[in-house]
Amino acid sequence: MRLLIALIFPWFAFFTIGRPFAGILCLILQITLIGWLPAAIWAAYAVSQFHTDQKIRRALGR
Repeated sequence: MRLLIALIFPWFAFFTIGRPFAGILCLILQITLIGWLPAAIWAAYAVSQFHTDQKIRRALGR
């Protein structure tokens, strides 16, 4: 679900993973039409890293 949000509303995806400062920067980038594609790629990458970090934390926690 977060990946879909990252592609449609890149700035909002950062807020869902707890990175509000990056979300504000992404919103500024997304305001320009040309900047929307890099913002979506950046958000999708950040969400992917968030999921990887969660898996690592679960593995180390056990």
